Amino acid sequence: MSQDDYRIEKDSMGELRVPVSALYAAQTQRAIDNFPVSGLALPPAFIRAIARIKQCAARVNVALGHLDAGKGEAIMAAAEEIIGGAYADQFPVDVFQTGSGTSTNMNVNEVLATLASRRAGTPVSANDDVNMGQSSNDVIPTAIHVSAALAVNEHLIPALEHLAATIRYKGLAHPKAVKTGRTHLMDAMPVRLEQELSGWALQVANGVDRLRASLPRLYKLGQGGTAVGTGINADPAFASSFAEALADATGLPFRPNDSFFESLSCQDAAVELSGQLKTIAVGIMKIANDLRWMNSGPLAGLGEIELPALQPGSSIMPGKVNPVIPEAACMVAAQVIGNDAAITVAGQSGSFQLNVMLPVIAYNLLQSIELLANIARLLADKAIADFRVREDNLRRALATNPILVTALNPVIGYLKAAEIAKTAYRTGRPILEVAIEMSGLDRAELERLLDPAALTTGGIHGVPAGAAG
Repeated sequence: MSQDDYRIEKDSMGELRVPVSALYAAQTQRAIDNFPVSGLALPPAFIRAIARIKQCAARVNVALGHLDAGKGEAIMAAAEEIIGGAYADQFPVDVFQTGSGTSTNMNVNEVLATLASRRAGTPVSANDDVNMGQSSNDVIPTAIHVSAALAVNEHLIPALEHLAATIRYKGLAHPKAVKTGRTHLMDAMPVRLEQELSGWALQVANGVDRLRASLPRLYKLGQGGTAVGTGINADPAFASSFAEALADATGLPFRPNDSFFESLSCQDAAVELSGQLKTIAVGIMKIANDLRWMNSGPLAGLGEIELPALQPGSSIMPGKVNPVIPEAACMVAAQVIGNDAAITVAGQSGSFQLNVMLPVIAYNLLQSIELLANIARLLADKAIADFRVREDNLRRALATNPILVTALNPVIGYLKAAEIAKTAYRTGRPILEVAIEMSGLDRAELERLLDPAALTTGGIHGVPAGAAG
């Protein structure tokens, strides 16, 4: 680039060349130069959260008489633009930067100062005006809480509730579908498809409950603690007024934390939330793998269901169709589990008054929330809602399942039932035929005792209530 493509900016460390088109200034440029690590910037949701913090801080500082009203209005208007998604290309600082996130805080401060100066017609300072009563050390922890709480409430919980509802509806749509149960991947007693899916649905619903249980800690904010938790350079009324303004703006019950020292020195609330996200990911992977097994085939696998055909499955094998959505879900789960490991390590990195791995916590936490929200809806809409139940295959497998003989235990005893099961296995004959020959019971009684649908209701079949002992 030519000399005309740059301008000279100054900060406390001296002069620096900054692209003419950039809305940011020297401190952002230093971060760009110092951290060419990954090319990964912090997520837009996180930048929007910081902009919201700056907007509420300006409103409170004006109300408290510390910030000129004209400058404050200009800062608030500029922040609203960023909250709305404008100027997204002006926040390029790498995730792997200073551990406090100071570079990102100053990036937002500088962009807002430039935009506000244009609106106000007078210089607005990134440090003295936009950052008034704040520090990176309380802004970034607050932004982690705010962005995560918003993403969980607005995206993840609705997506998981949609997935749970879709699973429940699919089960209710097939109340008479009975299939071979499996433990250790081996044939077991029959279950109704509706029963199997009810387990999935509760896994997902429990994940929502876990998220909601974590949210109260996210609603506690460190804003007002400034550099070390003492509140230096912030009006004593700032923290409570700020939390009230943010709660009004977002509709979430944010409030000052009981201890700003806790907010700045640790990230336990983020670690807790990440653990819940990992638990949800584990459930998603279990459901996705069940879908893959049930869909396996179509001829040489279980073939219990047929997932929607979404795309060709092979570049060399014509006609092959793969379970692509469950596979994507498994990869999402693996990523979220890995993110949790990184967040766990980062959460341990609080030295005295400040955690110094805040940016990587923010990035991984928001990525996990976004991935889970997206894959939950895809699983619901592109895999579960429209899979076809192959009831002919379900019936065929049940008819030859020797494990059904378990229902005869209370009538003929375990050892005799085992002998019948082994004979059926060895000869490849239906369990009913072998039981007729070996049990001493007549066909009608055996058909009643070995009815797969009846066996899904539990209880002791063939023994009057109170007679077993």
